[in-house]
Amino acid sequence: MSNYIRPKISGATVFFTVTLADRASRLLTERIDALRHAVRITRAERAFGIDAWVVLPDHMHCVWTLPVDDSDYATRWRLIKSRFSRQLPKGKLRPSHRRRQERGIWQRRFWEHHIRDAADHAAHIEYCWFNPVKHGYVDEPEEWPYSSFHRDAP
Repeated sequence: MSNYIRPKISGATVFFTVTLADRASRLLTERIDALRHAVRITRAERAFGIDAWVVLPDHMHCVWTLPVDDSDYATRWRLIKSRFSRQLPKGKLRPSHRRRQERGIWQRRFWEHHIRDAADHAAHIEYCWFNPVKHGYVDEPEEWPYSSFHRDAP
C-alpha cells in the first residue's frame, strides 16, 4: 500500500469525491436528511464553506473552502461519515471493519483535488452540478433535487 500524504494547506479550496462501499446502493439519497444532519453538526463544530455539493445515490462530489487557519478536511470527512453511519443499520461487515469499528457503509478513503485557480474552481463546480446529468438521473442540472445548483445557479 502506498503512503499517500495529504497536502496540508490552510484555507485551501478542495474538490472531493466520497463513495459508498456498495456502488449499487441508493442510501445517500434515500437518507438525505441523515446526511444533511451529519454535515450540519460537523460544520457547527468545524466550520468550512460549501462552494458546491451534489449528492447522488451512491456517491457525492463537493467543493469546500476551509478556514484560513485550518487544513484538516480529513477529520471533517471522518466526522460526517461516522455521524451519518451511526444513524443507519450496519452494512456487510468484513473482519477489517470490525477491527476498525466501521459499519461497512463507506469506502474507506475519499478522493481530493486542491483547486489551483479560478478556472479550476469553476470547472469543478460545474462538474458537481452536471454529474446527475452525466449519470442519466436527469436531463438538466436544475432537475436534480440534491444539489447546490438550486442555491447558486444564475
